[in-house]
Amino acid sequence: MLGFLVAEAVRDLRRGGRVAASAVVLITLSLVALGGFWILSANLGRAVAEWRERVRLVVYLAREPVGAEREALLERVRALPDVATVRFVSRAEALEALRRVLGPDAGVVDQLPANPLPASLEVTPGPGGTTPEGARALLQRLAAFPEAEEVAGGLEWVERLAHWQRLLTTIGLGVGAVLALAAILTVTTATTLVLHVRRHETEIMRLVGAPELAIRLPLLLQGLLQGLLGAAVALLALHAAHRLAAPRLEPLVQLTLGLPTLEFLAPPALAAVLLAGAGFGAVGGWLARGRAGA
Repeated sequence: MLGFLVAEAVRDLRRGGRVAASAVVLITLSLVALGGFWILSANLGRAVAEWRERVRLVVYLAREPVGAEREALLERVRALPDVATVRFVSRAEALEALRRVLGPDAGVVDQLPANPLPASLEVTPGPGGTTPEGARALLQRLAAFPEAEEVAGGLEWVERLAHWQRLLTTIGLGVGAVLALAAILTVTTATTLVLHVRRHETEIMRLVGAPELAIRLPLLLQGLLQGLLGAAVALLALHAAHRLAAPRLEPLVQLTLGLPTLEFLAPPALAAVLLAGAGFGAVGGWLARGRAGA
């Protein structure tokens, strides 16, 4: 029975001709657009996660505390909500760090009449302190310390990346949805044409007592096959584009985002693309079946 239904679905797919081929092409295009934006969004998400782990808030102190005063200040900062770790950086350590940054030009530091750098606290926020609201609250708490002269944070860049990730996801879903709708309608049209070609055949099958499932299910399977074929072609195209473009883009991505590699879709995402293609085709076949009536 299953072999007969699949054979009928394949034959109906051939009957669809150019319209069926157009449906496969549209499903491919919709999934390529969706998959492309998905790859970009996933890699931006990796960058956002890594940058969030590197976020540090720096509290510049009005004067350098020593001894018990310094330890008491560190304990007060550690007691704040959303603080993971805190490290004291003395004025001498800050000057030495500046020498390392300047490299060959470090001799300039030795010509300074005095150390102009303040002592500071390097605060690593906890998970709650890396969200925009949590970071703002933590910055306000740190700025309220009487020892603090200025508080600086590096969350703006992370939030900008997160904004671009959300924007890419939204655009990808929008473009994919429009193309998916076109693909579903094309599958519906192709299946309806097959129904028209088969109208005499289906009438004879009903007269001889064939179950309705045997008549209708090949139409649904036809749409499903179109969707799976389109999804497979889309994944092959995405994989080829990734292998071609990733080596050329990775140096730039590492320089700007700090990602050593551009990853392809994970196995769950690949399965989701295949299921989406099958779903587009099945919905198109089901709509055509609904039009045909009993």
